[in-house]
Amino acid sequence: MPYETCRDFSVPLKVGDKLEFKIGEATTGTFAVSELPASDSVLLLVVARHDPLSTAVSFESHVFSNMESPQVAIIDAYEGSAKGKAVISDAQVKGGPPARREELRYSSVVSVLAGEYTVELDGAKGPETASKSLVALPHENYVLLRTGIESRNGQSYPEDLVVFPNSQAKVVQRSAAAIARVPAVALLVAAVVL
Repeated sequence: MPYETCRDFSVPLKVGDKLEFKIGEATTGTFAVSELPASDSVLLLVVARHDPLSTAVSFESHVFSNMESPQVAIIDAYEGSAKGKAVISDAQVKGGPPARREELRYSSVVSVLAGEYTVELDGAKGPETASKSLVALPHENYVLLRTGIESRNGQSYPEDLVVFPNSQAKVVQRSAAAIARVPAVALLVAAVVL
């Protein structure tokens, strides 16, 4: 997989399975499955450079709960001196009130309301602040990755954000429109009955 990419895999895992990661023919790390939840779940596995000197990798993992609310795992896979902080805010509506903003802690998982958000790195190095859109849908799991490396041997990459998966805003709008119609229909039925 290329740098800063994410993919879904549907793989039946069992305790004792090992996932081997390679760059070319060289093994850079192995993830061993030590335990599994009792119910169907989604395992998030982040593979990142262990340090700026070698190609060895480290792993961060999380098992998402089966919840109606969208969940977002916030992972810091950056290696370097930059100090960008992940911040989430409501998508700005032109002419509307100022967007609410909240810092997200790395190595945490938060539950959010379904809707459209902007996530960015406050204090990121460089001319622009890394900013991405997050469309959160019910029953969906997301990852927000802070990426980049100040390499001491090889190519360096600037601090950046990756959001996965990239859900479509029109799905949120359709869901919101359907929810908005329900009270009106219920009110109309109640008025006819009375």
